[in-house]
Amino acid sequence: MVIAIDGKWLWDSWYVHDGERWHGYFLQADRSLGDPDLRHFNVTQGHATSTDLVDWRHLGTTFQPATGPAWDDYTTWTGSVVRGDDGFWHLFYTGTSKAEAGLYQRVGHATSVDLHNWSRVGDGLALDLTGPAADHYEKEHMAGFWHDRAMRDPWVMRDPEGQGWLMYFTARAPGIAEANGGGAIGFATSPDLANWTLQPPVFTGAFGQLEVPQVFERDGRWFCLFCTSSQHWGEAACELLGTPATGSHYLIGTGPRGPWQVAPLPLLDMDEPCQRYAARVVETPEGLRILGFADRGKADFGGFITDPDPVELGPDGLLRVVPSSPARE
Repeated sequence: MVIAIDGKWLWDSWYVHDGERWHGYFLQADRSLGDPDLRHFNVTQGHATSTDLVDWRHLGTTFQPATGPAWDDYTTWTGSVVRGDDGFWHLFYTGTSKAEAGLYQRVGHATSVDLHNWSRVGDGLALDLTGPAADHYEKEHMAGFWHDRAMRDPWVMRDPEGQGWLMYFTARAPGIAEANGGGAIGFATSPDLANWTLQPPVFTGAFGQLEVPQVFERDGRWFCLFCTSSQHWGEAACELLGTPATGSHYLIGTGPRGPWQVAPLPLLDMDEPCQRYAARVVETPEGLRILGFADRGKADFGGFITDPDPVELGPDGLLRVVPSSPARE
């Protein structure tokens, strides 16, 4: 079965394994809103568990915007979960505030012992576009040029090249004349998951935004999964990949810090209209699997998480999705 809840739209999701079962987290909003575009600012996070990524047990709402005036009192969007050396589970998430009309995004931090009940660390704020490296980012909202001040979708992982942790996030770089050439994969480092240092982006260009980044290694090769809309392909992407489409593609790197470049054709998981968006790749005993939410465009918005499909790494070093079944509700 897909991950679906009667009366709710589900979209961006992320996953972690606790040694016995998978925990799936996802953004959710009530279908009673009528217009799926309204879901973004009427959001909470849901939680479900599974042993096989197919059959899911729903546990209800797990995280939501702060009450009262706060930097994250409007939305708590997409994130990732890791287990720290302290034995706690750590959630990193995207937050926005009502005071800023949701236009400025920042990264938040909460912890849990049971993967369902979360407590913010302090006021929850973990990282903002401040400090010495901030000038490498579009750190103010460029009204009329881009629709938000982008800093969202944190993906956190252990540093495979040393001690500490790495964070990747959706961002934009400043001073690029082509709006759809300014998308960036933001980057930060931490020794302990509590103290983060903003670093320059590890990739800039080709697209207006590279959403929901996920970095992983397979057979000695490094990949950075991302998703984007056909509206946000830049000139460089069109030259390399041809006709714009919507969904997930990836970057190829020589290590977790890059340098990164856009993978050539074939596109990984893109179509027009989009069939699956905000995809994640998870590693199972049977190999890599990809999951994302059924999109299909506003007029036929799916609002559920698709069943996992296999992902194969070919002898050419490129990733390919092997469809196993059509998405179904």
